[in-house]
This record gives sequence, C-alpha cells and structure tokens, in this order.
Amino acid sequence: MLPGIPSPMTLPALEWATANEQAGIDRLLDWLRIPSISTDPAYAADCRRAALWAAEHLRASGLAVEIHETGTPDKPGHPIVLATSPGEQDYRGPHVLFYGHYDVQPADPLDLWESPPFEPVVLPASGKHPARIVARGAVDDKGQVMMFLEALRAWKETTGKVAGGARFTVMLEGEEESGSVNLERYLRERASRLETCDVCLISDTGMLGRGKPAITYGVRGLAYTEVTLIGPNQDLHSGLWGGRVANPNTELCRILAGLWDADRRVTIPGFYDDVRDLAPSERDEWKRLGIDPAASLADIGLPPEADVGEKGFTSIEREWARPTAEINGLCGGYTGAGAKTVIPGRASAKVSFRLVADQHPEKIRDAFFAWLAARTPAGFRWELMDWGTGWPATVATSSPTLAAARRAIGLATGLNPALIKSGGSIPVAGLLKSHLGIETIFMGFGLEDDRVHSPNEKFEIDCYRMGLRSHIAFIHELRAMTNA
Repeated sequence: MLPGIPSPMTLPALEWATANEQAGIDRLLDWLRIPSISTDPAYAADCRRAALWAAEHLRASGLAVEIHETGTPDKPGHPIVLATSPGEQDYRGPHVLFYGHYDVQPADPLDLWESPPFEPVVLPASGKHPARIVARGAVDDKGQVMMFLEALRAWKETTGKVAGGARFTVMLEGEEESGSVNLERYLRERASRLETCDVCLISDTGMLGRGKPAITYGVRGLAYTEVTLIGPNQDLHSGLWGGRVANPNTELCRILAGLWDADRRVTIPGFYDDVRDLAPSERDEWKRLGIDPAASLADIGLPPEADVGEKGFTSIEREWARPTAEINGLCGGYTGAGAKTVIPGRASAKVSFRLVADQHPEKIRDAFFAWLAARTPAGFRWELMDWGTGWPATVATSSPTLAAARRAIGLATGLNPALIKSGGSIPVAGLLKSHLGIETIFMGFGLEDDRVHSPNEKFEIDCYRMGLRSHIAFIHELRAMTNA
C-alpha cells in the first residue's frame, strides 16, 4: 500500500461494491446482450434500447436523466443520454463530466467468435488466461462505463446521496464507433450546460499491463475516409478487355501503395507540418516504463522483426507520438466463391489517418483528397467520402483533478499509476477542448490483448474490479477536495 493512502476497506462504498460485485456484473451482461451497433441502420432500435437501459441505471442511482435525440428528421442519429447530479450544497470540488459510449463495433467476422458476440459469457481462469467477460462491447466501452455506473450505485447505496454528494454530468453517446457524426453539433447546442463542467473523465483507454494501472494523458485524432475509383460503366470481360483499359483494382492498389516512402513516412505534402515534436524528456520517461515491444508482437502472433514503422522512432513512440495512414479495407470486382474473370467497373478502399497534436483532421483529409486527385488515371474519376474526423488531445498532467485520479487509483490498488499516451482516438476529447476549453482525464482499465474491435473481445474481471474500485475512490477524492 502506498504511504499515506488509507486501506480501501475503510470506505463503505468499496465494501458495498465488493459484497455486490456479482450483481453488478450481471447488470453488465444484460447491457452487453443489446447489439447496439451504431454504424448499421438495422440496429437503430437496439441502440435506442441500450441508451434507455443506461438511463434506467442512472435513474436508479438518483441522477436526473434526459434522452436527447440527435441528427435531423431526414437523417436521425442515435440518442445521447445526459444525466446530472447537482452535488450537495457544501460540495466545493470540481464539476466532472463523465463521457462514455454505449454503441459497439460490428461483430464481423462472426465465424471467428468462440461464443456468440451478443451472448456474453464469463469464462473462469484457466492456464495463463484470467477470468474474463467475452462479448462485443465488453471492454469498449460498456464494461468500462459500467465501472463508473456501479461506482455511482455504490455511493448512493452507502450514503443516500447522489454520487456521494459530488457534482457530475454524465454524457453517454451512441455514435462513437461510427464517427460521432452528430456530437459536435450536440456540444454546440448544449454548450451553456456543458461548459459549467471543470474537467472530463473518460474510461475508454488501457493500462500498461495486468496489475499496471495508468492514466492516459494523450490520444490521437482521426480522419476516416472512403475512396472509390470509377472506371468503365460496367464490369468487363478480362479476356476481351485486359490490356486495353486500366483495371480499377490495379490502379487503386498502385496509387495507395504510394502513400508511404521507403522510410514508411506518409508522402502527402504537408502531412507532418503541424506535428508536435516529441520532447526528449518524454522519450526518456517512456523508456523507463519498461514496455516490451517483442512481447506485444508475440501476443498477436508476430516475431520481433515485425516491429516496423516510421524510421527513427521506437514502437511506442510511433504509437503515442507519430501520425499514421492505414488502409482499413479494400473492395473491388468479384470476391465470391470460385472464379469470375472480370475487370471491375470500380474499386473502393477505406483509408484512415491517426493524427497527433497539433494536426488538423479536416486539413489532413483535404490534403489526402487532393493527393488522390493529382493521381487520377486517364478517363477515371473519384468518389470521395468523409466518414468523420476527430481531434487529437494531449492534456495537462499537473491539474489537481488528475492528481486526485492518481490518488484514487492508489487508494483502490496500492499502486502508483503510470502516465502514458494511447494510439487510439476518442473524438469527444478534442471537441471538448476546442469548443468548451475542457481538459480530459483518461482513466481506463483495458489491456492490450483485449481484442478491441476484433472477435472474442474480452474484459478481465480483475480489470473491471480495479476500475470499479478506482472510480469509487475517485468520488471519495472529489469529496475530499471540498474540505481541502
């Protein structure tokens, strides 16, 4: 136990959470059974069900809850759940905005799941695998949101006060996994309510490893696009037309292969102009974290020599501090069983860019589209789609609220959390900073091998427990700030 940190069991809310842990896990399993896939219109009703489920949980913990519609009548979005806890009259701590999302990624490919993605199972510890929940959304982000929701429940049950008397606004989004297309407008429309918050808390990130808690102080931004190269007005017989016209599949692959040079640097002009340089002090601190890239590669079935990327940077520097370009999917021509010899009329690719401070997502998107236009094959044309952007966010590490979060994790675990960055993107963080001036604390408890966005996504019970206890302790620290 860290010096000066009381035993976790001195908090009644922690004792309640321990005694009622299984009931909380059962509630999480109920939520995971709702297939809230935001990107697929076929699941719109399920997304609404997931939002209403979360709203009822929040109401049971005493918060005032509203369901806000998003989008337009012609193009409706998924609802946002907004809940408030006003705080007791004598509360003088920060007003915290908790953000999470209830939507999940598609479960494809279904045949790679060892159990149905929306029939969650709790697997016992076996061999090197700790006890874990397996389901789509287990860690991203329903499981991590549930840690906070159950912390609210614990404080209400043991004190009779909403959020233990602390002041919270809770915002649960339903479109994070599909680009947060309606979030920016929502933030603008409700700026007068949200700008009263002092800081945002998000639990959608990870730890350094099992038993190694961390607070993330930076995430990358995102520009996600879909590009279609259109050639002939029909699929062509490859024997009659091969060698006479360019093949959209071939041309698209040839063009996209030029996105990187021999040093694996992105070739789009101006791509690196706004990138914030990595400070020598950060490089030194990250080296001291003792991260083993070879072990991480081994976990995904790759040898050490597969550690490749932009020349001049280590694996962790490339993930945390450098921008990237990725081809996320390719489609063109015949992809069914057997043979069909065609030259397709069009070929498409989904291309995304992970961005770092101080890059501008829309500027990068426009530069990419211009780069494509300059490489248009003769007689061909492009259809270009923007599937959403998100700002990078690197936040201050010296705020009193972040210090409270570090103390809370210490109280809950007896361990000093590391300060790390993440290669992932959480669009709301950049929006909150740019629109409302609100900084974000990322207090997540996922693991690198949780198979986020992949089949057999998991959340380990020990990680869930650590996160639940840390959120309970965080509310304790907020209450203590009133008397500081």
